Amino acid sequence: MSRPVIAVTSGEPAGIGPELCLRLAGWNGPARLVVLGDRELLAGRAAALGLPLRLREYRPDAAVDRDELEVLHVPLAVSAQAGRLDPANGGYVLALLDRALTGCVAGEFAAMATAPVHKGVINQAGVHFTGHTEYLAEKTGTPRVVMMLAGDTERGPLRVALATTHLPLKDVPAAITADLLERTLRILDADLRGKYGLARPRILVAGLNPHAGEGGYLGREEIDVITPVLEQLRGEGMQLSGPHPADTMFTPPVLAGGDAVLAMYHDQGLTALKYATFGHGINVTLGLPIIRTSVDHGTALELAGSGRADAGSLFEAVAEAARMAACRQGEGR
Repeated sequence: MSRPVIAVTSGEPAGIGPELCLRLAGWNGPARLVVLGDRELLAGRAAALGLPLRLREYRPDAAVDRDELEVLHVPLAVSAQAGRLDPANGGYVLALLDRALTGCVAGEFAAMATAPVHKGVINQAGVHFTGHTEYLAEKTGTPRVVMMLAGDTERGPLRVALATTHLPLKDVPAAITADLLERTLRILDADLRGKYGLARPRILVAGLNPHAGEGGYLGREEIDVITPVLEQLRGEGMQLSGPHPADTMFTPPVLAGGDAVLAMYHDQGLTALKYATFGHGINVTLGLPIIRTSVDHGTALELAGSGRADAGSLFEAVAEAARMAACRQGEGR
């Protein structure tokens, strides 16, 4: 099989994304990497950091020297300075995503990995933007996507998907409906099969309330909503356990029985995930017709241009995209 081509968007030009992408030069993984960004921005940031690397213009059919960094040039609207946001470049950031997405849909790229963007400055540019996940879902006409964060631990991979994402805590119970849980679990199960190659994925499902409701004494969502959905889908053959009390679900004996966790809300799942994988965790968008991974951190404007930003999460995002692409490529043979 040929090596899959992974598009890596360099993200907010004033943030750490461009310099993290520069660290990918010489990556020795099982994929060909193409960084999307302004060529002069990347060259200037490399010179400022004293990085002796060669940038090469991306050509789909050209042979690639592993010591070079392939760049698909997307021009900035205005020059960018490390650490200083400029709304004039909001459109540039979206152009990076659009070009990567177009390439993925057309088969030019096997997957995309994304460096961080700054939601606020894109909105200041006059574009309503709530995040990569929602933007890519809208662009691909995907009605429901699932956010999953993942990372390697001493005991193996930890994958945590979310039933709800960025909601105030007071709004979570009403959002946990049978329809939401069913659609989320179907997407999670399907992508664990299709993008991770797990023939019978085992999913651990958290309860919403302390002690998973303690038989209704601490809340009835487990009895009225969560358990009926799990029973229905188990009847179709899905390997689901729970609802588990969240305070013990992330202990080694429980995690050993699952390939992924479904948490009911953001901090319930991601506090444990980030504690275990901080600096090397990644974000994966499930449910899209393409493969998309991302770093699990922000633009870190205070570190931009300093050379101190840790590229570990981007390296993991690229490696995960390559693994997923190889799995999908193998299925298509």
